[in-house]
Amino acid sequence: MNVRYATSADNGGTARTAWLMTVLFLASLLNFADRAVFSVLAQTIKVDLRLSDLELGLLQGLLFALFYGLAGLPVGMLAERVRRTSLIAAATAFWSLATAATGLATGFVQLAAARLAVGFGEAGFTPAAASLVADVTPPRRRSSMIALVQLGSPAGAFLGATIAGAIAAASSWRTSFIVFAVPGIVVAALLHWLVAEPLRGQQDGAAAQTQQAPSLAEFFATLRASPTLCWVIAGGSLAGFGMTSISQFLAVFLARTYSLKVGEAAALFGTISGIALSIGLLAGSFGTDRLSARDPRWPAWGAAIGLSLAPPLYWIAFSAPALPVATGVLLAAGAMLLVFYGPTSGLIQNLLPTRMRATGIALFTLLYTLIGSGLGPVFVGGLSDHFAARAYAGNFHLDCPKGLPAPGAGADVIEACRSASAGGLQVAMSAAVGVLFLAALCFLRASRGLKARADQTSA
Repeated sequence: MNVRYATSADNGGTARTAWLMTVLFLASLLNFADRAVFSVLAQTIKVDLRLSDLELGLLQGLLFALFYGLAGLPVGMLAERVRRTSLIAAATAFWSLATAATGLATGFVQLAAARLAVGFGEAGFTPAAASLVADVTPPRRRSSMIALVQLGSPAGAFLGATIAGAIAAASSWRTSFIVFAVPGIVVAALLHWLVAEPLRGQQDGAAAQTQQAPSLAEFFATLRASPTLCWVIAGGSLAGFGMTSISQFLAVFLARTYSLKVGEAAALFGTISGIALSIGLLAGSFGTDRLSARDPRWPAWGAAIGLSLAPPLYWIAFSAPALPVATGVLLAAGAMLLVFYGPTSGLIQNLLPTRMRATGIALFTLLYTLIGSGLGPVFVGGLSDHFAARAYAGNFHLDCPKGLPAPGAGADVIEACRSASAGGLQVAMSAAVGVLFLAALCFLRASRGLKARADQTSA
């Protein structure tokens, strides 16, 4: 059904917009659920395939981010030129098949190939989805409406973690990946056949509707002319380093530190992520949208405030001796961290012309992925291995190869290996969240430009 609609002002248009937002939410849910499945099963995969924390970091970070990030910019430019709903449909089907392939892997190399494929497929979602939402939403509501689609992230984290953990406990980690591949094929069919494509620029006036897709050189010229936009993208990308570092290792941290079984750690990870992400997204997006009517700097201010409060809360949580205390503080920390995401996406949409919005989100996704997903988990994994070895009283690499007790090890060695690995991961994750202060400074710098831009517009 290659239908286009010109406006969402009438009842039919409103219904089509609601249907578009619903299916985009489902695609967003699956986009994040497939990642959450790997995160919560990482410890089980590590034990089964004898992987180090560094190898886990590579699988969850650099190898996934490589194609996800590099494919994003070309896909973003493609989204300026083709039917975006069909582009997202093809991407959803591809990453779902790659998720199934993850469950069939028997070693690091095969896992790496599957993660590369998942990253390549998931790169097609965010730029095109943000562009679609901007075309059916007025500028002052874009952060909020984008946040509604992005609520698929916490929903995906919760469902992916809890369901995958339950499946893995009842069957195997491989079954979890295969099961999660099926819904993606269904959503891909809905997007391609039953979702109408909105008219580009319909919320931005007649001139926006006639704009032609720009070249990459024109896009970067526009970017260079907007230091405010550059600061927003830089701040969001640095925030991604801390966010991904936490999300990819939090389930592992909970399992090691509090001796939880895979199902228990997965369920707790899903609950923490689902609640914290939802609160942060909604508070950051709806809150700054409302406050921006008073002062246009609030989207940047809100992001900076959340990013400044998150690190101290994470430091308290990582050193908490009791699980209930750690859980409560992790909820607060995660909510503060996620305040930045909705305003960042909304600002990128509002600071760029209509036919550059998908490319702008793609550039943000590229940097967010390479800095955040690419470097964050690898940084945490490598640092975790290093500090675990330092915390161990004996020969860590002999007694605990790749952080796991050597075959035939006694109970005292098993416990010592677990304790050292938990301590190493705690130090590594505590170090990773420090970068959030730099991200906050970037948003504070961007706020100056937002004020100047508003003054010029009103003059």
